[in-house]
Amino acid sequence: MDILKILSRSTKQSNRSAGTKATTLPSAGISANPQLYNDAIPDSRGKKRKRGAERIEQDTQDKEDDGEALNFFAPQATAPKAKKNVLTEDAKLTSKSASTPQAAPKLLDDGECRQILRSHRLKVTLLLGSQRAEEKVKKSKKSQPTIKAPTKDESKQLYPHPLTTFGELKTTYGISGRMAENLADQGYKIPTEVQMGSLPLLLQPVIALGDAAAELGISEGASDVDLLSIAPTGSGKTLAFLIPVVNGIVQRRRDTEDKGEHNLEAIIVAPTKELASQIVNEAKKLSIGTGVKVLGMRKGMRIVGEGDLDDEEENSRSSGDDESENEAPKSSKRSSQPVSKADILVTTPGLLLSTISAGSGDTNTPIPTVRTLVLDEADVLLDPLFRDQTLGIWNSCTNPELRVTLWSATMGSNIETLATSTIHSRRVKLGLENDSRIIRLVVGLKDSAIPNITHKLIYAATEPGKLLALRQLLHPTAKSTDAASLRPPFLVFTQTIPRAVALHSELLYDVPAEAGGSTRIAVLHSDLSDTVRSQIMSRFRNGEVWILITTDILSRGVDFRGINGVVNYDVPNSGAAYIHRVGRTGRAGRDGGVAVTFYTKEDIPYVRDIANIIAASEKAAGKAPSEASMKKWLLDALPKPSKEEKKRLKMYGVEARRGGL
Repeated sequence: MDILKILSRSTKQSNRSAGTKATTLPSAGISANPQLYNDAIPDSRGKKRKRGAERIEQDTQDKEDDGEALNFFAPQATAPKAKKNVLTEDAKLTSKSASTPQAAPKLLDDGECRQILRSHRLKVTLLLGSQRAEEKVKKSKKSQPTIKAPTKDESKQLYPHPLTTFGELKTTYGISGRMAENLADQGYKIPTEVQMGSLPLLLQPVIALGDAAAELGISEGASDVDLLSIAPTGSGKTLAFLIPVVNGIVQRRRDTEDKGEHNLEAIIVAPTKELASQIVNEAKKLSIGTGVKVLGMRKGMRIVGEGDLDDEEENSRSSGDDESENEAPKSSKRSSQPVSKADILVTTPGLLLSTISAGSGDTNTPIPTVRTLVLDEADVLLDPLFRDQTLGIWNSCTNPELRVTLWSATMGSNIETLATSTIHSRRVKLGLENDSRIIRLVVGLKDSAIPNITHKLIYAATEPGKLLALRQLLHPTAKSTDAASLRPPFLVFTQTIPRAVALHSELLYDVPAEAGGSTRIAVLHSDLSDTVRSQIMSRFRNGEVWILITTDILSRGVDFRGINGVVNYDVPNSGAAYIHRVGRTGRAGRDGGVAVTFYTKEDIPYVRDIANIIAASEKAAGKAPSEASMKKWLLDALPKPSKEEKKRLKMYGVEARRGGL
């Protein structure tokens, strides 16, 4: 007899349907499948994808065919004994021929490659427009090559071999065995779409492109492929560019048997200090045991010594001494500091440019040892705000074998044109053949928000209405049955620093003391010191802070995997800003994220772009028109801003909030 049933038999049970599932939140843990897209394709592909598992026992479930059965690098505590033997044999083979891919795995044929790429909505294009520069000869001036944006006729679609599991990185593309162990220790098994398409191209373009490599003139061991990658937020772009960078350094040091000296071979540029610090941490975890040294740029650091300069550069410096007497104290103080040795340098554009700038002159100190330049969040780095600084760093990399990769979730045609023209003009300046191979990789629909989060566009009428609506999110009064609820932790974005500080003061005591009180709410912006910013970031990552109020300083690249939602307290300045803001939730395929955007009467002229992005995201998620939150009548009713209005909004924000509060 159950005494609990007897005592509670008069209690009314809630009328909850038996089929109701528990709410899934991004903070619940790692998603089993980090991929965003996997459209249905013929079953033949599934059989082919099991090709790597023929070397181990076939005692796994059918659902593991997409990656679990191919996990050669599982930790020893969980891996079966049969897999341990395979791993040991692979390690022995790799030690004998580390740079040569093993021949055991068979590559997919062209038809299977196309099916997989289409299933995961990957589009790989060779930008032929970069090879078709038109020279405009002007009177009394030198000819200046100009680049036009490549059209459909000036681009060629490619179908490279996709990466189906992380196990193929070692067996097919020959990465370091130590790197493979580091990836396994971090739990990487199934690659995301951007990793699936970019890693083969950057590691072994000859293997990835197959017959197309010969047509493009790419030889064995060559690394002369520049990549423009456009992939959704939280899709693993950082790992996609770190693996080729670290592996390339490991392989070159192994070939030259020079393992003790650290030469700067790769520069990774990010727009904010928070993102740069995050990249440093990820790179250090990936390079454990490889001997590769990763360094984050700090103020006053020297990365190039006087001995690294060419004779011509030294002569040009000495000839300009008379013109730069005022810069002598600064240069002497800088030269007295020791040179920081590293293989990979992660920096913001301003910090590095101030280090390599040659006083008041137009020339910068060249960095001839750099072979790889990575621009993370390339669209903002090549925007007018950072453009001169980024191009200054780019032009200082004088190595003829320099490879450039650009990464972002949003990249307009103007940024692509600028990138291709810079690559071309640099090759012309260095006297190289104009045969640069620029490949563009697009995942899903270009410039769109991720489909695995719920978008809510709420009209609050006035500023007090927005504050009331935000408090209702913090203290819900009734259960919401037709819309997703927002639970901490989450981010709140404002347009300006004064508005962020004022909102933080307003909400400081809205969290009950029993739940931690004011310690659960924090504000982060660029006016704070680096130490304070780092402390706030650590507290938020550790779960001590539940609600973080910030500006667009955290809208790009920063990875908070457990964030349950994003609140746009102020309307973003552009559609791209909205994509990056809401991309802080739903990372790595996690479901249940919520993006809430408040707008007032003053924001109505600028909401149309956001509404279109939400509509496209819901369509990509497979929602029927009746289930979509963005109705057609609303899209038709919203005014369409002009180009001038969009430009002013992007530069200054909404006029009613430009003054601060």
